[in-house]
Amino acid sequence: MKFDIMTLFPEMFETFKHSSIIGRAADKKGIIEINTVNIRDFSKSKQKKVDDAPYGGGMGMIMTFQPIYDTYLHITKSLDYKPKVIYMSPQGRVLTQKLAGELSECEHIIILCGHYEGVDERLIEEIVDEEISIGDYVLTGGELPAMVLIDSVARLLPGVLSKDECYLEESHSNGLLEYPQYTRPEMVNGRRVPEVLLSGHHENIRRWREEQSIKRTLKKRPDLLGRKDKF
Repeated sequence: MKFDIMTLFPEMFETFKHSSIIGRAADKKGIIEINTVNIRDFSKSKQKKVDDAPYGGGMGMIMTFQPIYDTYLHITKSLDYKPKVIYMSPQGRVLTQKLAGELSECEHIIILCGHYEGVDERLIEEIVDEEISIGDYVLTGGELPAMVLIDSVARLLPGVLSKDECYLEESHSNGLLEYPQYTRPEMVNGRRVPEVLLSGHHENIRRWREEQSIKRTLKKRPDLLGRKDKF
């Protein structure tokens, strides 16, 4: 799967691209490819300007059409298909596990990282297929959300994680939060691992984990119950 990122700050992705599971999936396994393209390189102004004041007045600056559009043309010039183009935006559809699963079916995704007060609306109309948000808050740019999106999607691809079970039993995979997890030693500061997990009885362990997932969801995220269609 290929990710192309249109950004003003490609250096922000260097550690991300080569670290941990994402790094192994890209550098060693070749399952994903992550490329960054600097929007500023395609500005036609001598100062490499990429923003301007909004028509109608208002605070802040708006990223202009030309540099971003020419970046997009550069990425797609040799393609005989249209990749899915995502604009990371606080106005977009909120990223969920279900949406990450949908995006994992794509072969090629282009991500636009905005800055300032956003991008010229005509650019969204021209090339963007979907706006996606990672939450109901505003960040200084789209780079961090882009990394979150890539991580959430890439880990669902076959071969990225060691086993499918690694993500099938996680929080939000079935609309519930994940059950509590424990490891050695059995006793820490007077707190013991639940006996059922030491029993070796797989069916009892499965039932206990299911019960704990429901209890944990009721306690921490009751809003999730009854919304399994969104995950």
